Amino acid sequence: MANPSTGSGRATTEPEQLALVPSTAPARKQTAKPAKPAQAPAPVLPVARVVVDSGLAHLDRPFDYLVPEQLSIGVVPGCRVKVRFAGRLVDGFVVERVARSDHAGRLAFLAKIVSSEPVLAPEVLVLARAVADRYAGVLGDVLRLAVPPRHARAEKAARSHVDDPPPVGSVEGWQTYVHGLAFVASLRAGDRPRAWLTAVPGPDPARLVAEAVLATLGSGRGAIVCVPDVRDVARWDAVFTEVLGEGRHVALTAAQQPADRYRSFLAASRGDVQVVLGTRAAAFAPVRELGLVAMWDDGDDMFAEPRAPYPHTREVLLLRASQQETALLVGGYARTAEGQSLIESGWCTELVAERSTRRKAWPRLDVTDGSTAGSAPVRLPHEAFRAIRAAEGSVLVQVPRRGYRDSLSCQTCREPARCPDCQGPMGQPSASSAVTCRWCGRTESPWTCPHCRGHQLRSPVVGALRTAEEFARAFPDREVVTSGGASVLPDLPAGRRLVLATPGAEPHVEGGYDVVILLDTWLMMAREDVRVDEESHRRWFNALALARPGGRAVAVGDALTLQALVRADPAGFAARELAARTETHLPPTARLATVDGPDDVLAALAERDWTPTTEVLGPVPVDQRSPDAGERLILRAPRREGAALAAALAAVAAERSAAKLPGLRIQVDPPTF
Repeated sequence: MANPSTGSGRATTEPEQLALVPSTAPARKQTAKPAKPAQAPAPVLPVARVVVDSGLAHLDRPFDYLVPEQLSIGVVPGCRVKVRFAGRLVDGFVVERVARSDHAGRLAFLAKIVSSEPVLAPEVLVLARAVADRYAGVLGDVLRLAVPPRHARAEKAARSHVDDPPPVGSVEGWQTYVHGLAFVASLRAGDRPRAWLTAVPGPDPARLVAEAVLATLGSGRGAIVCVPDVRDVARWDAVFTEVLGEGRHVALTAAQQPADRYRSFLAASRGDVQVVLGTRAAAFAPVRELGLVAMWDDGDDMFAEPRAPYPHTREVLLLRASQQETALLVGGYARTAEGQSLIESGWCTELVAERSTRRKAWPRLDVTDGSTAGSAPVRLPHEAFRAIRAAEGSVLVQVPRRGYRDSLSCQTCREPARCPDCQGPMGQPSASSAVTCRWCGRTESPWTCPHCRGHQLRSPVVGALRTAEEFARAFPDREVVTSGGASVLPDLPAGRRLVLATPGAEPHVEGGYDVVILLDTWLMMAREDVRVDEESHRRWFNALALARPGGRAVAVGDALTLQALVRADPAGFAARELAARTETHLPPTARLATVDGPDDVLAALAERDWTPTTEVLGPVPVDQRSPDAGERLILRAPRREGAALAAALAAVAAERSAAKLPGLRIQVDPPTF
């Protein structure tokens, strides 16, 4: 049936539409939802100041929130909460509760309590703020490094605590060093000595530091000890357990399982233990009654944090020692320019062995370039072969590179072998592999030189795997093992063994190595880096320290370059390195910052006023070989203006964040430059 017409005003002759049959079901009542009861603020200290994890530089400050009355008991300083921020639910830490807010507008309420566990200690918050200011960063980024993610089961697990007094330890190893016994006695007396230890082979450094920690425990105070990597943590952990006893320390590393890491963190935060041993993550550990901060081998690149704001563990511990007035102990077989600077300034004491003791402790080193009777230098000289044949035990051979033949050139004309497609370097990953391009993967078999049409290849740079093959053929009576890359050997038993390792991957051998051989030292020095001399010597000294007492060493390279190794004088090398840094206005005598970003942005920053005497260098390409890598601006200022320069860089980051512009990569005192 057609519907009646509407809108025309004419009558219709169609019959009316029948009405629908009325429903017998009762009509549903529209019930209104009960109104959500209004939240009431807590009657006491109703305002919580919260550090919000926003990641925005222009919002790097605490924000005030009202504490709901029903959550008042659980909201304590240092606990984790959830808050509404810019329309999103984000994480935050309560830093304090106050009676009123300085904010004139309306305050929002805290959304929820994640946990009432106070995980952000006040002294750690102050330290994190100082680290963020030192490196022109954001507090939230530092707190992500300082406080591990929460693990509920670990938080609810049973606690354990050792109430017995610490044992009385031995300080025999400290007798080797001038003022060593006085340093340990000062720790036991509750004083705050600051010392830089230049260690010699012999006394186990883990035991030395453990004895210093035990002396600190005897005064009723705690300690934090940082070592480069998890392999060191595992080895030092066993020594600490032996010296301190069971249950007096925990290991804290980023490589731990989340539950184990958080459990160790809580043990320190709750005061169940007073000693934390770990990697760079342990520098922020909330140890109560902290009396000593210590680290071993501060020049290791593992101490440089790869995430913003890129703090260095050494600087974090130095800040903490100053803020909390603790004792300081930094040690290593080599000495960095930063350590030499603090010694020369009188800020810390130098702990060294007597010259005669030092000469006896280090292995006797022979330096050769392999040339005989005016012949050309060779990579594997006769001196190295003679030393290996004379050795009864294990021999360590340090090789700068891990691969097989990563660099190839023509045997006839010496021109580098390049890929015909992308002009990338040609290499050979193993003896059974074909020659391939390291960039695009193209295989060239047979290879033909485009310059002289030759077909023979040579390798100017030989890796550890190829070197192992050569030594295996030369010494069939010895077991040849390699360590480096993804397969690093932590320890080896004593035996007639030939160990080829890359720098930093040398395994410890029971009783020490009979002979240590340093190959291709020129290759270690060939890198383009302001710290290349310091880093190379650090790795060489660490390798030589693995020799047994009375052992022998051979270094293949230039005798003038390696004089610090010959004289066993890391302190003298550090003094010369610091003098060179002073002349060139480089850290630690100056503050240097790099800013990576688009060319037009950096050009505008180059015209900006920084500090009164800041030098502006660049912009320059980040990588000359890769035009797409971006540009870099370099800022250099005297050390006294370092804080002002960092503040100016933080202001730039805040301006761009407020304008919703892409961020810049800002690094203050980068480890490599």
